[in-house]
Amino acid sequence: MDKNFINFHILISHSPSCLNRDDMNMQKSAIFGGRRRVRISSQSLKRTMRKSPYYEQYLGESSIRSRDLGLLREEFLKELRGEFTEEVIQEALERFVKTRETEEENDDDQADEDREDKTGKKLAVAPWIKEEFKLLCGVVKEVKLTPEEEAKANSDYEKQKKPKKGDKKSLKYFREKILAKKIETRMEDSKTALLAAIGSAKDVALSGRMATSGLMTTVEGALAVAHVITTHTVDADIDWFTAVDDLQELGSGHLDTQEFSSGVFYRYASLDIRLLQENLGNASREKALEVGSHLLHLMATVVPSAKQQSFAAHNLADLAMVSFADVPVSLANAFEEPVKAGFGGGFLKPSISAFHDYWKNVHTGYGLDEMCGEFVIGQVQPPDGIKPAKTLDELKAWVHGNGEG
Repeated sequence: MDKNFINFHILISHSPSCLNRDDMNMQKSAIFGGRRRVRISSQSLKRTMRKSPYYEQYLGESSIRSRDLGLLREEFLKELRGEFTEEVIQEALERFVKTRETEEENDDDQADEDREDKTGKKLAVAPWIKEEFKLLCGVVKEVKLTPEEEAKANSDYEKQKKPKKGDKKSLKYFREKILAKKIETRMEDSKTALLAAIGSAKDVALSGRMATSGLMTTVEGALAVAHVITTHTVDADIDWFTAVDDLQELGSGHLDTQEFSSGVFYRYASLDIRLLQENLGNASREKALEVGSHLLHLMATVVPSAKQQSFAAHNLADLAMVSFADVPVSLANAFEEPVKAGFGGGFLKPSISAFHDYWKNVHTGYGLDEMCGEFVIGQVQPPDGIKPAKTLDELKAWVHGNGEG
């Protein structure tokens, strides 16, 4: 039986750098095994992957992540001006994110500006998918109230009794109630097309999306990405730097400090293949495995861009191991006891050795039924049970081929 999870394990040595900073402009870090490690957040790594040229070339256009309806409106007006009117795009935007509370607050004829302010306060940054939004615009454009539905709205408006507090509902409220139900039904009837539209943005299929209201669909992410940590403890250095003023005879125009360090980092991610197939619009396993092969390339090659003009830590993975398994399994505990520098110095070789030793212990101790392949730089022989690959492309082809060949 085909394994449902792909586990990605990456060891990558970064030269002096500061790839991910906190709100104090210090390197992000974490305590693991009771010792400080330098950290790169999973959010930083995922954003770097989806914004990379490789992602755009092989996985297509990513979603637009924003909470600003005004900026989204301008973006969609530019993208869809030839297909939909400005009014349709505006209505689709509001229906995508409208909350029940917002509907109740705005059932009277408040000013549009006031409604947008209230809606804006309820929004979080969310991924917007162009193909999905186009589908909604098409529904909004087509769905109108019939004469019978207009009559029902009028009847419901006339029949209502005056509430104990406040005023009666407006006619607009009753018309909107019927129209919203029709649009929701049409979207439900277009489920297959909707799944395909959502699947057009691989980053949402992989990372998911939480929607609490409106017509935006919640998507459970198929890819779990761990925070990246060093395999060893790190004592950071401080760079005291100046910006020299060429027109000033002595001194500089700016003085500051920047924390930085170097180290061997462990990256881990797990891909749920069946969930990815579902998120891609019920795609084939082969299509999901193709995405998995590109994920391997991204995990092994992309590096966050922070401070790279100052440090240029454009390093590639020294080891990339992939396993097809029945369960997601992280091997971070290979480094729970911090790696010590090897004979003559260096953390890379002892990190690879600790990683292989721990894999053998876990693989044997739990009797894991998994298929493993590995690409590693240098003269390192993987343990028995791991298929060696001479190049990263060879390992990618092995993933795409479902662990065969």
